[in-house]
Amino acid sequence: NVSYDLIKNTDLITCYRMAPHEDAMESKKRSFDNLIERIKSGKGKPKYKAWSDIPILLPGEKTSTRVEPGKTLYGKIKGLTQKNGIIDIGIWTGYAWGDKPRNRAAVVTIGDDKKNVIDATEELANYFWSVREKFKFVAPASTLKESIDKAILYLNSSNDKKPFIISDTGDNPTAGGSGDVTWTLNKILNNKKLNSINGPNIIYASIPGPELIKKALITEIGDEVSGFVGGVHDDRFSPPIFIKGLLKSVRMGDINADAEVVIKINNINVIVTNRRKPYHYISDFEKLSLNPKNTDILIVKIGYLVPELYDIRGDWVMALTPGGVDQDLLRLDYKEIVRPIFPLDDNFNDPDLKAKLVPKSN
Repeated sequence: NVSYDLIKNTDLITCYRMAPHEDAMESKKRSFDNLIERIKSGKGKPKYKAWSDIPILLPGEKTSTRVEPGKTLYGKIKGLTQKNGIIDIGIWTGYAWGDKPRNRAAVVTIGDDKKNVIDATEELANYFWSVREKFKFVAPASTLKESIDKAILYLNSSNDKKPFIISDTGDNPTAGGSGDVTWTLNKILNNKKLNSINGPNIIYASIPGPELIKKALITEIGDEVSGFVGGVHDDRFSPPIFIKGLLKSVRMGDINADAEVVIKINNINVIVTNRRKPYHYISDFEKLSLNPKNTDILIVKIGYLVPELYDIRGDWVMALTPGGVDQDLLRLDYKEIVRPIFPLDDNFNDPDLKAKLVPKSN
């Protein structure tokens, strides 16, 4: 989130122009290139910094540059940065699950030409506001029950490409979720269509369970192990749950998870970790002797799919599950954000999106 204080104390500020952030290295390079050019040329700090804060609060799953209108909105940046005296422009969608006055969208432009800096800021801010109603989820979104029904229907159809991926969005650790909400896993284990010897092959990634990990580390592969998992940091929606199954694999030393084990419960492979970990890469699964490309249903704590998972999907749905990063913002109890704000409110006039010039930092 971009506040006045952040911009005031920052000389060169930039951000990604793609969501998912496939341009991470490109953005990093641009940041350093700008810094080096300002030093080598002797120009020093940019003469002008313009900022427009926009009363919009949307998750990245609705502002993805894979689809419209995010694609066009962010696509406008390149042409505007080619105007005389503009160094960089950033469109910040903000952090939808934070509850502070700074939580809202913003456009920031830095450069040496006052008029162009102001004009670019206002053009993007006004366009962002004008298309606010057009932002939709980047994938079909529904309840967990509907998501499971869609997965089963997909598997029973003539489609032969696997896996069907379900995003367990409410507890996405990379968005700020605790990663240990057991609500979705509990529903899956109690679903007789899924938790059955003859059920579809499923991978669930993942749930922290330090208690079970301790037992697993002294258990032989193929033997039964049991213990409580989840609900340590966030038990608002579901308490810790007791699981029992066969120990399929063990891996130590992961930088995020510390220890990882796979517990096979009928046809469900549950990844249990010592600490929370996002599972974004094929290698994350393969190191645990799992093959996500050939599993029937892959359930991952994530929002929009990162490139590797997106590329292997047969089909995909975002389950609007409960958690710290619930995608249904209307279910969240905001107290400190500045109101009115879209989409929480609809009873206000068009905001003042004029660019505000911010003084140079000391």
